[in-house]
Amino acid sequence: MTNDQNPEVRRWVDEMVPMYQDNNMKKQIERVQTGVRIEKRLLKVLKSLAEYLEISLGDLIEGIVLHTFDNKTPFSEETLGKIAQLRDVYGLDLDASDSHQLAEGDSDE
Repeated sequence: MTNDQNPEVRRWVDEMVPMYQDNNMKKQIERVQTGVRIEKRLLKVLKSLAEYLEISLGDLIEGIVLHTFDNKTPFSEETLGKIAQLRDVYGLDLDASDSHQLAEGDSDE
């Protein structure tokens, strides 16, 4: 099954990213380039999830933030399952309790 046939991807596009539904409904915005620093494994999970959903990383982040600002969950159970798989793949062991508690260490890379 391709992602465009995957009902989870269709639900994301149809319900969670309304700008994809109808070009006439799109709000005109201005995007800016930013140099945000983010934990390496977290970024890998986000990029992989965006690729799975066939949307850009920016669209994914905007969707997560806008849903959170409205106190809505941005992901279905199926997508949360995919996120869990990606967390395992990339060894992401951080969770919400780690927010604002992270310190950068020395990097060997």
